[in-house]
Amino acid sequence: MKRRDFIKNASLTGVGLTVGSSLLSCNENSSEKTKTNTIMALNDLKAPIAICTWGFVSANAKAGEELSKGIKALDAAIAGVSVEEDNIKNTTVGKGGAPDREGNVTLDACVMDSNGDCGSVVCVENITNVAALAKRVMTETPHVMLAGSGAEEFAYSQGFESDNLLTDSSKKVWEEWLKSPEYKPLINIENHDTIGMLCIDKDGDIAGACTTSGLSYKMKGRVGDSPIIGSGLFIDNDIGGAVGTGMGEEIMKTVGSFLIVELMRNGMSPQQACKEAVQRITRKNSHFKDFQIAYIAINKSGDVGSYCIHKGFTYMKYQNGKNENIHSDHYVKS
Repeated sequence: MKRRDFIKNASLTGVGLTVGSSLLSCNENSSEKTKTNTIMALNDLKAPIAICTWGFVSANAKAGEELSKGIKALDAAIAGVSVEEDNIKNTTVGKGGAPDREGNVTLDACVMDSNGDCGSVVCVENITNVAALAKRVMTETPHVMLAGSGAEEFAYSQGFESDNLLTDSSKKVWEEWLKSPEYKPLINIENHDTIGMLCIDKDGDIAGACTTSGLSYKMKGRVGDSPIIGSGLFIDNDIGGAVGTGMGEEIMKTVGSFLIVELMRNGMSPQQACKEAVQRITRKNSHFKDFQIAYIAINKSGDVGSYCIHKGFTYMKYQNGKNENIHSDHYVKS
């Protein structure tokens, strides 16, 4: 080898070693920074916290009470959302939910825990507590998502009981809709189609659940954002969590809940991250005034935030024995 080539190769090797060492140092520093931030966040955390979409007072109180007993975050969230799944007066979640165009009630749900594990079910008939079923998918199968009859059969194998989800009241309203069917989302504070819940337990671990019967009189087989990990719900235990509600098709286009967590990872507060996620949608869709989107989020320190397109969205927050309904800031001001 010529002396000139030897010197050139040696120089490149030295540069490579220097860069490699720098990258290794950078990775180590980044890892240590994450650990430090996590420890600081845990030190700042005042108490277990539960937040959920909309004014579901009893559901959020149930989750908060479970957290106060020392129950882990995911089990508290599932206990909370099950209150609305069992509430036949709630026409957008669980039993009593509005049916699809053919008159069949189908439910969707997902859960995600502090370890990053998750489970989901879609288009499930005859099973009321689909959030709990989603957890069984997570813990008792090698899969993340089960659909339709497969999810229903799995539920029976796990001891879930069959139930007629179409109540007399929901059937009557559906039959009235059939007289002049119109398929479009209504901008109405009562038109929520999801309960999404985020919990931080006494150990500082974050988990969440999201459950819905979907859009009223949807096309058969339609699935929105609620059971899609990263769209309707996303958790990163080092950073925080987020859930969405509203027009699921729009939330899926930007993978909204994942986006919010990533924005928080890069330094945004939960409030700032929710606002940016909504504005991503309003910037890309000129018809944003025709539908509602809302997000709630929480970070590792227990800071919460929310933002929506239209006025009227509220969320619940349980902390230190206080369960309050909070009005969200909104994009459309007129």
